[in-house]
Amino acid sequence: MEILVVTGLSGAGKSRAGKYLEDMGYYTVDNMPAERIASFAVFCMERGGRFDRVAMISDIRGGSEGFPSLLRTVEKLREKAVSCRLLFLAADTDTIIRRYKETRRMHPLMKSGDTIEDAARREEELLRPLREHADFVIDTTQMPSSKLRSELYSLFGDRSKPNKLTVSVVSFGYKHGIPQEADLVFDVRFMPNPFYVPELREQTGLDASVRDYVFSFEQTAEFMDRLEELLKFLLPRYSEEGKTMLIIAVGCTGGRHRSVAIARELAERIARLGYPTAENHRDMTRRDMTHG
Repeated sequence: MEILVVTGLSGAGKSRAGKYLEDMGYYTVDNMPAERIASFAVFCMERGGRFDRVAMISDIRGGSEGFPSLLRTVEKLREKAVSCRLLFLAADTDTIIRRYKETRRMHPLMKSGDTIEDAARREEELLRPLREHADFVIDTTQMPSSKLRSELYSLFGDRSKPNKLTVSVVSFGYKHGIPQEADLVFDVRFMPNPFYVPELREQTGLDASVRDYVFSFEQTAEFMDRLEELLKFLLPRYSEEGKTMLIIAVGCTGGRHRSVAIARELAERIARLGYPTAENHRDMTRRDMTHG
């Protein structure tokens, strides 16, 4: 069993880190009082492997009284042959102040007449022993969300599962708008349009005759080969960054013919690369039959 205790300064990104750890397969509990960590760890161990990887986020919200015993708790868990590590998240005072001002939240240690700076510096002193004894310290001062996710994945990601990334391929029509959730967008409107072939107009890119038409052109085959090579490079990098879902959108004018045929072929190629793959044709069934 693996236990990761996450603590650190208020506003340093602990809750955000918890979400990323959850994406990596950890069972995550936020705002865990320090004095409850040991009992919850025992509960998890008694569940026979149901909770193999657990991340418990403990901070000043649960009260500062339990922090002196937190290090002792970690050592006791290690004595029970449990892999227990302590992660401390920090940021400089100016960054903490800015983040609290942006969210308009009150620092948990603010008292009447206190400033955010007063509370932040008081917390820094209270948690100094934890920082000094932590297994890992991540300073998020100049760290965007993507970098934090990458850092956590490099430290705690399950390297035995390199292909956890799931890829969703979506076809769409530009006249209906680009899917807002798309990570990568490819425009296939340069391909000859089956809409202008009368016997193909009422069909879709899932029909063999439309697919055969789209793939009868040399530029289609070359495009697919080049795109596959690009994805062979990109997908492992996204996986290394800790990304668990990648959405690839393929668009033509109406989202009924070319984008559908290309999305189907692309999904099949990505699946052959070993990635779990989903396929969706957003605009294929729209009855606005103009320009395919």
